[in-house]
Amino acid sequence: MAKLAESTFLDCEAQPQPFPQTEAESPIDLVHLSRQTFGDHDLERELLALFDAQAGHFVDRLRADSAPGDADWRIGLAHTIKGSARAIGAFEVGQAAEAYERALRGADPKAVEKAGTLGAAIARAREAIAVLLGGAA
Repeated sequence: MAKLAESTFLDCEAQPQPFPQTEAESPIDLVHLSRQTFGDHDLERELLALFDAQAGHFVDRLRADSAPGDADWRIGLAHTIKGSARAIGAFEVGQAAEAYERALRGADPKAVEKAGTLGAAIARAREAIAVLLGGAA
């Protein structure tokens, strides 16, 4: 597999879009999250914090230089973040992770582009989580 441009992924992460004020535009579907937790707000906060930490770890792992044959662990990371994102209602992240995972599985040269899209989606979700948890505006 061609070397992935980790800087593309990270550049997108560094330029998150502002967190939308309307729930319909939020990177986190709060209604879905509430259904998943049966309305337990403490559990919602815990899941958001766990996802945020996992997403940060995911980004850190992708910063590692890619080498031939490392597609499998990147696929695993994308698959994991896809499931976690969907569980909390971060559907944009889930869709971007799925596209990245498919690109890696198919050795698609657009994997770098998909990584950038995923990085931007993760950045928006993490920004929203920071706002929701009261850590940033």
